[in-house]
Amino acid sequence: MVRKLSLLLAGALMGASAMTLVYGVPGSTANAASSETYRQLAIFGDIFERVRAQYVTPPDEKALVENAINGMLTSLDPHSSYMNAEAAKDMRVQTKGEFGGLGIEVTMENDLVKVITPIDDTPAAKAGVLAGDFISKIDGDEVRGMTLNDAVEKMRGLVNTPIKLTILRQGADKPIELTIMRDVIKVKAVKFRAETDVGYIKITSFTEKTFDDLQNAIEQIKKQIPDDKLKGYVLDLRLNPGGLLDQAVSVSDTFLDKGEIVSTRGRDPKDITRFDARPGDMTGGKPLIVLINGGSASASEIVAGALQDHHRATVVGTQSFGKGSVQTIIPLAENGALRLTTALYYTPSGKSIQGKGITPDVKVEQPLPDELKGRDVTRGESDLKGHIKGVEESDQGSGSSAYVPPEAKDDIQLNYALDLMRGVKTDPAYPPSPEKAVLNQQ
Repeated sequence: MVRKLSLLLAGALMGASAMTLVYGVPGSTANAASSETYRQLAIFGDIFERVRAQYVTPPDEKALVENAINGMLTSLDPHSSYMNAEAAKDMRVQTKGEFGGLGIEVTMENDLVKVITPIDDTPAAKAGVLAGDFISKIDGDEVRGMTLNDAVEKMRGLVNTPIKLTILRQGADKPIELTIMRDVIKVKAVKFRAETDVGYIKITSFTEKTFDDLQNAIEQIKKQIPDDKLKGYVLDLRLNPGGLLDQAVSVSDTFLDKGEIVSTRGRDPKDITRFDARPGDMTGGKPLIVLINGGSASASEIVAGALQDHHRATVVGTQSFGKGSVQTIIPLAENGALRLTTALYYTPSGKSIQGKGITPDVKVEQPLPDELKGRDVTRGESDLKGHIKGVEESDQGSGSSAYVPPEAKDDIQLNYALDLMRGVKTDPAYPPSPEKAVLNQQ
């Protein structure tokens, strides 16, 4: 498959995480290590010195230490990791939802950067960059030989600074030279449209801007569809890898009037944090259907689980990813950061989805196109090496196909949801009955 990267995100957003951010002084207290632990650390120091002094070629000492740290963390679970200053900065950019750049989504093809699409109303679109363009030079430097990440990093920069691109375009008899002024690029975490009499809302990620974007989406849909014609909302969480825990709580709260949204439980049995809904359903109680698949992970599973347990929404699609752990981002010296799994989260009914996922109320499979048949497009936490074994996890595992067709007319899951809302199809799970909600009594 073509490796795809966005100048908006520059990588897989948050690596399927529900994250809490810890700000303040780097470092934290810890229990004293045993004498045996110190002996093991002495062995590590001896090995490090021997590698540094005797390896056949001089090693990168910084890389040795970083790899040793990551080796320790990845032995815990797939979601704990060390981020050096550059990686930590990239993570902060992703969660903030805006940065200085051009506003183009790109991939690497034939050793050149290929433009997938320019984002509307961004410097790239205004300068005339077109989908299908190939970028051969960035500020006079040849793209050939660069990695995709190198090229993306080079195109990013401070707002109001210029960048020169050399573009190869089909039909043009010579390269096109464009000078573009970087601007603030805001990531749209929420996309929406009116589907005649149904409001369609797709949340692509949980950044600092997701809740605000969701509120705007609902307000705009209300303006486009009169209340007496609005049959309800479809909330699409497919292919949503997660993001910030507080945003998942706020999104859930948008559709709930009361009750627990999610709880997190740490190492200490007394370490339980509960997040509750506040009065006020922004949609006025309109019918709600949530779409999920194997690409729905972590923060998106918090939302789906909360709305399902409260019987506020009918969940349609296939089994979700099954990532039920929370990572805390802890700042370290020299602007690095530690991403550490510190808790598991539980849905309002008290269930853990770790290694299991959210089971839809109405299972609807999305057929694969011919070009993807035979390929493994299934995604699930239970398939990850070293994942934390969930208390609800079974041999069946978690996850399912993580494919959504680009055209709405081919989207079986979406059209099934629309048919349910319009009464073309019926199912005992729709509409849900809030009075049947089964919530955790602990």
